[in-house]
Amino acid sequence: MSLGQFETLAHRGLKLALLRQNGIAPTFVWLGGFRSDMAGTKAEALAGWAEARGQAFVRFDYSGHGQSEGRFEDQVLSDWLGDALAVLGAIEGPLVLVGSSMGGWIALLAARALPTRVKGLLLIAPAADFTEKLMWPALTAAEQARLLAEGRLEQPSQYSADPNVLTRALFEDGARHRLMDAPIAFGGPVRILQGGADPDVPEAHVRALAALIEAPSLAFELIPDGDHRLSRPQDLQKLLSAAGQLADALAG
Repeated sequence: MSLGQFETLAHRGLKLALLRQNGIAPTFVWLGGFRSDMAGTKAEALAGWAEARGQAFVRFDYSGHGQSEGRFEDQVLSDWLGDALAVLGAIEGPLVLVGSSMGGWIALLAARALPTRVKGLLLIAPAADFTEKLMWPALTAAEQARLLAEGRLEQPSQYSADPNVLTRALFEDGARHRLMDAPIAFGGPVRILQGGADPDVPEAHVRALAALIEAPSLAFELIPDGDHRLSRPQDLQKLLSAAGQLADALAG
């Protein structure tokens, strides 16, 4: 049984599933990755950490993900950002956003939308601008042409038995949320974890993003042999250590 009280939140005519653990502020909020859900290893580890510490923690599934309603291929980044902002609006007090992969992009966008409420960021292989900078260049010319002509493309996934469905709308919408064209101002501490053996979000991409973030405190920790998941016991230990550092720095 997952830790937390199960709730649903109505948004855009869909029910979003979330788990809420009450505790001390700030509330840590898990923002998962592309096609991941709130029951993943890192989210569960953070839930256990929050339970032991008495820290408030909320995790949820975007529309089209996990236990939330909606068809995945009908959603785009604007929808998932809107889901995140709706969940954050249902939480009182200061926030620390923990964003993994695509969730790192959404965390940065949410922090920009809620500058007085988001006090800290913990980013795990943050895939800012991934549709344009990572996903599109990885497609062959034939795949790009097919996607533009037919509006969708199915690809095998190394993380799921179901294929990844990429839509033209996903790429068009992603371009509207580009972050890496200018400095990114943030008023609180930022911690970034990145695997040196990540095949999906390369170290160079995340270092370029980190160089754009203007924050009073930013620490970048490279895990040389870490992959994209960063879900090994030693990776989780680093994640929980970083969460503890942020919680201590922002306590009270």
